[in-house]
Amino acid sequence: MDRFQAMQVFVRVVDANSFTRAADSLSLPRTTVTTIIQNLERLLGVRLLNRTTRRIGLTPDGAGYYQHCVRILADVEETEACFQEAALRLKGRLRIDVSTSIGRLILIPSLCDFHDKYPDLELVLGLGDRPVDMVQEAVDCVIRAGDLEDSSLVARRIGTLQTVTCASPSYVARHGMPQTIESLRDHHAVHYFSSRTGRNCAWDFKVDGKHQEVDMKGTVAVNEAGAYLDCGLKGFGLIQTARYMALPHLQSGELIEVLPQWKPSPTAISVLYPQSRQLSPKVRAFTDWVAELFAGCPLLSGRDETDPAAASCAVYQRNQGLPMAAQPHVPAIPAAPAMAPRRRTAREEAAEYVL
Repeated sequence: MDRFQAMQVFVRVVDANSFTRAADSLSLPRTTVTTIIQNLERLLGVRLLNRTTRRIGLTPDGAGYYQHCVRILADVEETEACFQEAALRLKGRLRIDVSTSIGRLILIPSLCDFHDKYPDLELVLGLGDRPVDMVQEAVDCVIRAGDLEDSSLVARRIGTLQTVTCASPSYVARHGMPQTIESLRDHHAVHYFSSRTGRNCAWDFKVDGKHQEVDMKGTVAVNEAGAYLDCGLKGFGLIQTARYMALPHLQSGELIEVLPQWKPSPTAISVLYPQSRQLSPKVRAFTDWVAELFAGCPLLSGRDETDPAAASCAVYQRNQGLPMAAQPHVPAIPAAPAMAPRRRTAREEAAEYVL
C-alpha cells in the first residue's frame, strides 16, 4: 500500500466531501478511491470517516489524522519545490476559476505566455460569474472582484477594476442625457443580479469623495457580464460595467459615458485561495504571473486609458484590432435638455454587490 498516495486520497475526499468528486479530481476510478480509504482504515486500525448516502463526516480519529496529513503533504510539496532549480519543472494540474469577461479578454489571450513558462502544468480554467465552493469543487484559486467576504480565504490583490456608467446613443435619443445624480431616478437601468443572493447589485457613485448609492428603475436584469454589456448596447437602459469591457464601444461611439464627473467607486481584483492550504508552488507561480499581467494593463492597475501606458496595452489593441494611434475619435456627448434635480427618495433596501 502506498501510504503517501493514501494520505493524498484521504485529504482530497475530506476536502471535496465526496468520493466521486475526489476521484474525478485525482483522475482515479471511484472504486479505487473507496478501496484506498478502506485499506487505510484497516492499516491504522481506526474508522476515519462516517459515511451516509448524503454526506461524509470525519470521526474524531479522522479529524486528527487529517490535520497530520495536511501538514505532511504541504511539507513534502514545499521541500520538493526548494530543489526545483528550474521553474519549468512545475508539474500537475492547476484549477482556476475566473469571471467570463476577465477570462476571455485578458487571461486566455495571454495563456501561451504562461504555457511557455510552465509547459508541464495543465491549467483547468473555469469561466463564469457564479460563486464557487473551492473546497467542494477542488479549485486551487479564483480571481474575483470585490471585497473579501469569506474569512476562510486568503486574498492577494492584483489590480483595480475601474467601472464606467454609460448608455447607448439610441437610449440617449429616447430618454435624454442624465445631468445630475438625482436625475438618474427618472431613467431606466439594466440590473446585474447576484447569482448567490438573487439581489440586484447597487448603483454606486463617488460624490465629493463619498460613496453614494442610487435606486434605479430596471427594465431587465441579468447575471453575466457579457450579457449585461449587450443589453446596454441594445439600448435597454443605463449600465455600470467594467471600463476595460466598455472601452472599445466608447471609442467607436456605440456607448456614451454618462455623468463622467461622478465615477463609480473602483473595486479591488484579487486572487483567492483557502487559508487552510499551504500556498503551493503551482498557485504561487500562477499568482505571480497574473499579477504581472494585470499590472501591464492600465485599466486593471488603477489607471485609465488616458495614461500613456495605455498605448501599449495589449487588451486595448486586442479589443479594437488596431494600434492605439489609429483608434477612432471618441464622439462628443450629445447635448440634452437640462433637467431640474429632484429630491432623492429614501433607499428601501441595500442591494448586495457580489462579483
